[in-house]
Parts: sequence; C-alpha cells; structure tokens
Amino acid sequence: MWIFIVTVAGSAEDKEWKIHGDTFSKLGFDKIVFVRRNTCTSDHYYTDHVNDRSKPGGNMCVLNLQDGEVTELLPEMRGGWLGRFDISFDARRIVFGWKKSANEGYRIYEIDIDPSTGKLMGSGQPRQLTFPAKNEAELVKKYGKSRGGQYYHHGTDDMHPCYLPDGGIVFVSTRCQHGILCNNDDVFTSAILYRMSGDGKNIRKLTNSSVSESSPCVMTDGRILYTRWEYIDKGHIGAKCLWAMKPDGTGSVEIYGNDISYPPTFIYGRPIPNKANEYVFLGTPHCFPNSIGTVIRVNTTRNIRTREPMTYMTPGVDIRTEKGFWYLQPSGEWKHDNNGSGPLFKDPYPLSDRLFLVSHKPAGPKWSDATAYGLYLMDDSGKVRLVHNEPSLSCWQPYPLRARSKPPVLSSPVDPGMAKKKQAVCVVTDVYHGLENVDRGTIKYIRILEQVPRPWSARRGHNSDKYGKAHVVLSRRTVLGLKVQWGIVPVEDDGSANFVVPANRNIYFQVLDENFLAVQTERSYVNYRPGETRACIGCHETPNSAPTGLSQGTVKALKRAPSTPMSQPGDASPQRTLHYPADVQPVLDRHCVKCHNPKKKKECGGLDLSGTPTGLFSVSYESLMSRIEEQQGARLKEGFKESVDYLPARSSFSFGTTLVAMLSKGEVRLPDEKLVKRAAELAEKHKKVELKPEELLKISTWLDANCQFYGSYWGHRNMRHKSNPNFRPNVSFKQALSSGPPNSR
Repeated sequence: MWIFIVTVAGSAEDKEWKIHGDTFSKLGFDKIVFVRRNTCTSDHYYTDHVNDRSKPGGNMCVLNLQDGEVTELLPEMRGGWLGRFDISFDARRIVFGWKKSANEGYRIYEIDIDPSTGKLMGSGQPRQLTFPAKNEAELVKKYGKSRGGQYYHHGTDDMHPCYLPDGGIVFVSTRCQHGILCNNDDVFTSAILYRMSGDGKNIRKLTNSSVSESSPCVMTDGRILYTRWEYIDKGHIGAKCLWAMKPDGTGSVEIYGNDISYPPTFIYGRPIPNKANEYVFLGTPHCFPNSIGTVIRVNTTRNIRTREPMTYMTPGVDIRTEKGFWYLQPSGEWKHDNNGSGPLFKDPYPLSDRLFLVSHKPAGPKWSDATAYGLYLMDDSGKVRLVHNEPSLSCWQPYPLRARSKPPVLSSPVDPGMAKKKQAVCVVTDVYHGLENVDRGTIKYIRILEQVPRPWSARRGHNSDKYGKAHVVLSRRTVLGLKVQWGIVPVEDDGSANFVVPANRNIYFQVLDENFLAVQTERSYVNYRPGETRACIGCHETPNSAPTGLSQGTVKALKRAPSTPMSQPGDASPQRTLHYPADVQPVLDRHCVKCHNPKKKKECGGLDLSGTPTGLFSVSYESLMSRIEEQQGARLKEGFKESVDYLPARSSFSFGTTLVAMLSKGEVRLPDEKLVKRAAELAEKHKKVELKPEELLKISTWLDANCQFYGSYWGHRNMRHKSNPNFRPNVSFKQALSSGPPNSR
C-alpha cells in the first residue's frame, strides 16, 4: 500500500500525517486525473487565453493512488498548453481545452478512458470537437495584435468545457466577439457561455454578457454553476460572483456574491456533496493570473446579501485589497504580500463535506514559481496533506476518476410565439419586497434598460477616443457599458407587474415613482431566453424570499395579459438611445444657456451650460458632472472601481443631486437634508425657469442612466476628428444595438 508522508502546511508545530491509498478507496476512487504544466503568468484572472507567457509543455495525467504511478494521457500534445477539463458522468470520457501554439486559440478535444485502468481506450487519439471560425484568418488579420505586441485574441478561443446531463457540452468562448469594457487598450476579449452537442455540432450562445464568464460545472440538480463578471453601475473589479442556469440557458439566477467586494473573484465553484445550498469556491484577486487564492465555503441558506454565508477553509489567506495576498501572522496581524510567498490554493474539488482535493503551494516560493504547486488533500479546517508533486512542473486540477450519478435533464417550457419574436415575459409579484423605506403605492412604473456589449468592430485603430478604463468613451467616470432604454411598464397598486422583455439581452430594471424618477436600480442583469416566462419577487430578493400573493392567486398583474413596453412622456418610441447631446442639451439650450453661458459664467455661479464641444464631451456636460461628483462624492469620482455594496432606495442618481429637485420647484424632495436646503436655494434663484414635465424627464432619465453622454459605441469622439463625417453621430436605436458600425469608420 502506498503511503504519503507530509508536513501540515503553516502549522506552528510540524507534525507528520499519513495517508494510505485506501483512504481514497473508501471515498470511491483510486485514481486522480490532473494536469501538469507551468504556472500561468497572464496579468488578470481571465486572460490566460490572451497573454499567458508561461512556457508550453506538460500533459494530462492519471495518478494511481495505490502505487503512485503516473501515466501521461496525451504525449502527442506535450508541446502545447492544456487548459481545464471535465470527466463524463460514467468516467469514460474526458473533455479538455488545448492550444497548439501561442498564436493559436484554445480548442476543445475529447478522449476515451477506461476508469478501471486509467488507460486510453479505442484509438487513443484525441477527437477535436471545436474548430476555428470560418473567418478565423480574417479575424486575426483585423484584430490580431495591439501595441506592445500583446495579442488581442487568436481569432477565437474555446475553453472550460463541462459535460451536461443531456449529452451536450457547455463551455466558454470568445466567439461572441465582445471586448472587455474596462480595458482601454482593447487587448482583452470576453469569453461567455456556449453549449454544443456531444459531437461538437450545434454550437449556440447561452448568454450575452458584456464581460467574461468562466468555469462552468453541473450541480446535482442539473443546473450549470458558473462564475459571472458584471458591473452595471458598480465596481468593475468586482463582482465576479456565482450564478446558475438551466442547460438551455433559462432560469439564470444568482447563487452568491453580487454584493461582496472582496475577494473580488469567486471562481471554480462546486456544490458540496450531500449538503444542499452549500458550495466551495476559490477567492482570488482580479489582477493576478492563474486564479490562485483562498478556499471558501458558502452556505446560501444564510443572508446572501452579506458576508455571513462565507467560511474561510484556509483562514490564514485572504484577498483584502486588489493585487497580491494577505496572510495572517502569528501575532494576529494581517500582512500584505504582493509576491504571494505564503500558502496559496487553486481548484478545490469537494470529495465530501469534510475533505477536498486542491492544488496547493506551501509557504516559501512566490506565486509565479513554475514548479511549486502540487496536489493535496485538505480538510475543512485547512489542514493539507501532500498527495503528489513533481520536480519540474506544477500539478493542477485534481479530479477523481470515478463514475458519478447523472443529474436530471432540465429545461423550461417556452412560448413558441414569444420565442419567434425573440421575447420573454417577466412577472414581478411585489416590487416593494426588499425595497426598504419606500411607502406602498409610490411605485408606478418599471423602466426596462439594457447594457449592450461592446463588439470587436467598435475597436479603434487609435487611442484618442478612450477615457479612463474605457476604450470607447461613453461617460465621464461612470458608464463603461452602453445603456439603451426599451420603455416603461405599469406597476399595479399591489406592487405587481407583468410585462414583455427582449430576449438574449442584458436586461435590468429601475422602479419609478409618479415623476418617473428611479427610486431603485437593479445593478445586475438577466439574460432572458426566447419564449421564457420567469418571475421575481421584488427588489433585492434572495433565494429564500417567499413569493407574495401567488398562492392566494391575488397578484393583480397576472389577471391580465403581459404589458408591452410603452414610451415615457415626450418620447417618440419606447425604444430609444440615451444620448446627452440629443436629450439634455436641447433642454439646456431652451431654458438655461441664456444665463449660463461663457459671457455670464462668473455671475451665474461659474456654471457654463453651453453645448460647445470639448476634447471628448461638451462644456455643459463637464460642468454638470463636476457638480454631480461633488454631491455624490467618491462613488462617482472613483468611477465605481471597487464598490459593489447595496445602495438604499433614493440614495443616488436623480435623488443624489440637486438638479432635478431644483427644477421641480420642490415637487421632488431629496433624502439628504443638506441637498434639500441647497435645492431650495437654487429653486428660488431659478423660479422663473419653467420646464415642461417631459423636459424635466429628459434630465432625470439622463441622471438615472448614470450620466451617460454617448448613445452608442459608434463614431469618432475626440475633437481631433471633428472634420470626419462620422464625428459624434446620434445613431438610431437599431444601429446602437448593431454588432457592426452603421457606416464606414
């Protein structure tokens, strides 16, 4: 019998542990599949496919736990890079990502394996399941390189495959052709969820996310658990949180992490066996590669809007600021270490509720050490015991080679007529659920908004249109992803709503009062699938929330047909872009510029509201943004870099500045008494200024959209391009949603 003798990492008293091979046999397996390779050296958790500079080599291997023998499965692939893999439910197939060279994309392959011997079956040759796009060469030529020699992408990459109960395979891919919104050099690209048949055919997109998704796995109930990165009106470093969906893309729902700033990345989530609503995942930094960090357990029966559900199973390691790691010292103090020279973890795989396989680096070597990571058995207190390591390469993703119970095959009923129209239906049973300090009867409408991904075709051949983190500037330090509006729908007096939404889009809502002001904004989104009907309970709900009125059949909105989105007062169509020069500036020109202009600037509080273009925006926009930033504080000045915290109702946007309160002549009252006083003072000075309700709505909608300036990704922004015929165009709604420019750029 093979015996492992190791020292407990990080223990104050060095102590030997012994693990016999039959320890694993009792857990139902005697072989582990793993990947040996160099440590990835990309510069973000999600950019291994873009700029990993590690050396090629290594292999997928099987470790026999009875005798310690290691068998290479893919000797012919030693010269490339192996990505993540999954083992089929019957343990007879392995699907994995691999790329041949640095200048090629990852593709998905499959092999047949005998679980009893750990040897390949059949021909022993890998089957390639995905292939380069038909226009791969054209994509590489058009988008392939950026300044400094970094690769924007390799045409396309297919990665992180996972078997589905229905025989299909889910994976992440850059085939969506979305650029990362907060990468101003535009050298990074998003990878989102796709699925395909088991033979690699019928590839189709499951989501439409603007930024990356990763590491899907199948839960015991048949849903896909995965990591989703999002930042609608919140920090772009967080949150990479855990979500789930059915294998057909319906029923997407947050599992945990949407309001948690640190660790900024939750990745490699897996359900814990025989523990409903409990999961294990890895907490990692955003700007360190290889997704290494600390192992965390989460119990989602607790309040998922807090840190309460989290238990650190490796409590001496944390990510408390962006970049680097924090280690608990014997003195009880925490010390930051940018080199990651303390213990680090990756790939937690739950064997039971007490034991986990992990890839682990003990204290000593830096995080980037090519050979420091081995395979370990870890208990739920963080004690680790060495299973296998190698002198020349690190070892990653330990996975038992054993059959598993196949979860049920899930799907959602869809309405064929709605699916044909690319629409879905949303039912809100009570908007007041979770909406604190808001009186019933005050919410009258729901505004339907979309965050539009930035397509590769919006990429600039120059860098003059970027601002801050944005490659294509949309706003001053607020909006990174384009927003468009699909209209508003009514809310019944019981707080319910029943309405149509567009499918295959990143849809989120605002609840509005009688003045159409956003009382609360949903700072997350849902990808509704064509023909899907789904219900939510209200604002800021959790999985434990109970639907209001459904069991009694008293939800008023369900007693009628779904509402079709309608126009706001003053809008020609429900569907419209949010373009400051066309929406707000005409109102300022009619009512404000006669006083607030360059000639009278000093006598008018130093505020110039003329529409004169500036380098990237306009005089009025920059003047208003300066005042808004003063009133809303660091949240705007920092550009939502890190904060993902819950914002109470009426705490921001129109209710966070004096502008709307002043112009409404007291009809709008702000929650901040200092702002109330200031608004009253300004209203008195501007008592002769009379805006029509629809004019005031143009301004409040702009504020509630987080002060977006441009209504699309298209057209040149910088004043140096002012002679270009495509300088700052006001495009149509359809053109704003297009994956290609409305005309030649």
